[in-house]
Amino acid sequence: MRESQIENYLKREIEKLGGLCYKFVSPGNKGVPDRLIILPNGQVIFAELKNETGKLSPIQVKTIETLKGLKCRVFCLNSKPSVDKLIVELRDEL
Repeated sequence: MRESQIENYLKREIEKLGGLCYKFVSPGNKGVPDRLIILPNGQVIFAELKNETGKLSPIQVKTIETLKGLKCRVFCLNSKPSVDKLIVELRDEL
């Protein structure tokens, strides 16, 4: 499955929860996660999307570690089942 298909699936599933799933672009800052998820309870979550064989680049790993060090939630998603697992977790928190 292509990364764009997983990304579109994530967006639809987050919207079903009543949340927003913005494409996240930060000019001049390489390695930022692909999506910014905002949930009705005020949670803000970052999501990096890959296809099933995709790997994080070193700058993506560093950026994710930095975000996690700032107590941000960051998820790396590479399939529909990984999105489904996240959705179940988030639904339980709403």
